Amino acid sequence: MSRYHEVYESWKKDPEAFWAKAAEDIDWIRPAEKVFDPEAGIYGRWFVGAECNTCYNCVDRHVEAGRGDQPAIIHDSPITDSKRVITYSELLDEVSRFAAILRDFSVEKGDRVIIYMPMVPEAVIAMLACARIGAVHSVVFGGFAANELATRIDDAHPKLIVSASCGIEPSRIVPYKPLLDEAIEMASHKPDTCIILQRPQRRAGLVPIRDHDWAELMNRAKARDHRAECVSVAAADPLYILYTSGTTGQPKGVVRDNGGHMVALKWTMKNIYDVDPGDVYWAASDVGWVVGHSYIVYGPLLHGCTTIVFEGKPVGTPDAGVFWRIIEEHGVKVLFTAPTAFRAIKKEDPEGEFIRKYDLSGFKALFLAGERADPDTVQWAERHLGVPVIDHWWQTETAWAIAANPLGLGLLPQKYGSPGVPMPGYEVDILDDAGERLPVGELGAICVKLPLPPACLPTLWQDDERFRESYLSRFPGYYETADAGYVDEDGYLYIMSRTDDIINVAGHRLSTGAMEEVLASHPDVAECAVVGIADDLKGQIPVGFVVLKAGAGRDTSEVEAECVRLVREKIGAVAALKIIMTVARLPKTRSGKILRGTIRRIADGEEWKMPATIDDPVILDEITEVLRARGLVRGA
Repeated sequence: MSRYHEVYESWKKDPEAFWAKAAEDIDWIRPAEKVFDPEAGIYGRWFVGAECNTCYNCVDRHVEAGRGDQPAIIHDSPITDSKRVITYSELLDEVSRFAAILRDFSVEKGDRVIIYMPMVPEAVIAMLACARIGAVHSVVFGGFAANELATRIDDAHPKLIVSASCGIEPSRIVPYKPLLDEAIEMASHKPDTCIILQRPQRRAGLVPIRDHDWAELMNRAKARDHRAECVSVAAADPLYILYTSGTTGQPKGVVRDNGGHMVALKWTMKNIYDVDPGDVYWAASDVGWVVGHSYIVYGPLLHGCTTIVFEGKPVGTPDAGVFWRIIEEHGVKVLFTAPTAFRAIKKEDPEGEFIRKYDLSGFKALFLAGERADPDTVQWAERHLGVPVIDHWWQTETAWAIAANPLGLGLLPQKYGSPGVPMPGYEVDILDDAGERLPVGELGAICVKLPLPPACLPTLWQDDERFRESYLSRFPGYYETADAGYVDEDGYLYIMSRTDDIINVAGHRLSTGAMEEVLASHPDVAECAVVGIADDLKGQIPVGFVVLKAGAGRDTSEVEAECVRLVREKIGAVAALKIIMTVARLPKTRSGKILRGTIRRIADGEEWKMPATIDDPVILDEITEVLRARGLVRGA
């Protein structure tokens, strides 16, 4: 029996008592005067008056508890054919030395440090070193274009930037240093110092005075046993800034605090993911994204787990079996990744042949988040892995799951297409355009009643007004998620699309997500996207894009016709999905999100900007050609 309902009700009955109890799992320098102060901040603040240190809770306390020899980080890089294990004691040495180096360059509590790194342990070390001395880190995804990095430099005003000479993709080396130099040249704000990790695959030239070699600095610090101790920070002080795309083109700096962040993430490790200290936990993401912050770095280390830092891809490094190799080799108990990764694996290995080559007996659960997990992909993974496959839903802004099926509290019945039920801390309502609550089953804006729980953003970096305008103004008393969906009679949430992906076809409000779910169930479809494009007669019409499974060997026009019939059967003629196009691949961000909005703007003949996070810009040219061939680019 699941304890979910009992635990959720206990939170609802007394939220402050609930989070005060959870806070007992954190080591505080000074306890909170108030668990929650509704008068502080924009909607209230958690653990007001408390003092703490995130690095201490992630590293020092585990060493002090006698677990210093346990692996803290396993770096597995099939791209460079290298592996490295770092114990908690070794991590403490590395972090305290790098923190001392930051201090040597005059980085103090409250100063910002930008981290522009590939998936290497040094990225984690730099993050923890900032937390150790109270500096605010802002990780920018490695390889981001120079102009995007420049906007973040100008917004965060870093005193120092930590970077690497290069990142490594399966088919190419990406030199980071020229991008960094160009960004600094473009930016109005100039950082005092850059520390560069020289990778053997491509070394970088260093600018005199400004640039310093990571290894040389660390060797000197080691020679004189130079370390920095943890400093006390307020629970409400910022731990990091993480930039998310803004509709105006100006990125939004999501602020994460120290105290509430630790409390919530520590709570999730057992209650949602059901892992224990000492277990191996793997979030196959990147430290540049929120998943990497929460579940490569902070969540697992707060809980005393071993975390995997993976430099590779789900397919092609070297094959579609790399995930299973890592799970077997390192004893991974829980894997958390994006549905896109599994669709890529399913496309390359539809019969799951690679899975059967590995011993996955110690593997207990797969969690998915980042995009909607279509039922076909979930069922494929369940069938071949034989473990619970759990979709859950959250955002950069929240740092942890708004909705999940909490493994640690006992699984609830699985409902395909739903990421589960609201977690303690989140009271979720579905609202219409007037802000009225909608009944069960009706599609509307998904909103969370204020106050948001610990770890959620208290504001945007130096922009309280934009925070209010972006998230709190449309529905007073609520945080607007900008996602659309509904709740069923059992309280399960269904995320159908972003609110701007609800299309209006001849007066009918339709979800593109519901259509994608049907398309994904076709046996030959590996992945798909449905986009609403402008239509003079109906206002908007849906257009489907499908990528076929490897070796499908079918006539594409036949598959497209079958997909049209399938949507008509499952949703009805009202769906009006009559145009399906087979494409070789879909345009995605590096974190695996399909760029539906950009496809729509291309089709509608609107101005569009190359998304900073796009994985391969060439794909947009391919999509444009397919749309043009069907006469679907307005004004062309």
